[in-house]
Amino acid sequence: MRPLTLPGSTTVITGAASGMGAEVARQLHAAGAHLALIDHNADALQALSTELAGPRNPSAPPVTIHVVDLRDDDAVLATASDITAAHPTINALITCAGSSMLGDIDQLTMEEMRWLTDVNLWGTVSITKALLPALRTAPAAHITHLASVYALAAPAGRIPYAVSKYAVRGFSEALRHELDGSTVSVGAVYPAGVRTGIILHGRYAAAIPPAVADRAAAAQAAMYHTEPADAAARIVRATVHRRARTMIGREARLIDVLTRLFPTGYWRFLRGPLREAIDTTTPIA
Repeated sequence: MRPLTLPGSTTVITGAASGMGAEVARQLHAAGAHLALIDHNADALQALSTELAGPRNPSAPPVTIHVVDLRDDDAVLATASDITAAHPTINALITCAGSSMLGDIDQLTMEEMRWLTDVNLWGTVSITKALLPALRTAPAAHITHLASVYALAAPAGRIPYAVSKYAVRGFSEALRHELDGSTVSVGAVYPAGVRTGIILHGRYAAAIPPAVADRAAAAQAAMYHTEPADAAARIVRATVHRRARTMIGREARLIDVLTRLFPTGYWRFLRGPLREAIDTTTPIA
């Protein structure tokens, strides 16, 4: 399978306004790729576009921005049409959009859990399905879905997040098998402990006192070691080389091995290190 060529090619990035999505956009733009950036945050998306443009340079790779809520299927289809009109050939799709949710099942409502699944899973499926016809027309194309280490190991206190990310993993693998033999390849990346702020800015069950949620989020954030720029570089390489499976961070590689060795018993090794990060029930003293 030949690698993708970045200069002059077009990559669509969801969740592009912040975190790993923004870092991926910066690195791809520096490599000469044309970009179509998607996010629901119009101001942050415009700020990134302005940053990438820098001093006016007519030879700089073109960047288009598209403000859309990926939970809205009609809006996603319209956005896909706008993107293909602006970029006749799309070579890659990288889905970085997502959020997190803290809370035990007794604390979470069905509405809260469905919200996260709509964002993390169905938004990923919707944009992929909408852009797949355009990706098929390229001589070579790759789809990279951002999964999570929690698509390998499911911790207590993160049921909706684990459900959504395990499903993204399943979607990626099934789609890769459906597209086997075509010009479009599919891969998933499994980051662990990236310092993007997702856990600090994510949602938590309304039943959890804010101070307790802040404590749990801060405990998990303190365990993160990988810088967003380093994670983005791995995502870019995985996309260019059209890899099916990529681990990001030493914790991801360790958990990958742990779940293979102890598929039903890995939690006894993870429970201790994650104790504070999964505790959303103990009141603040």
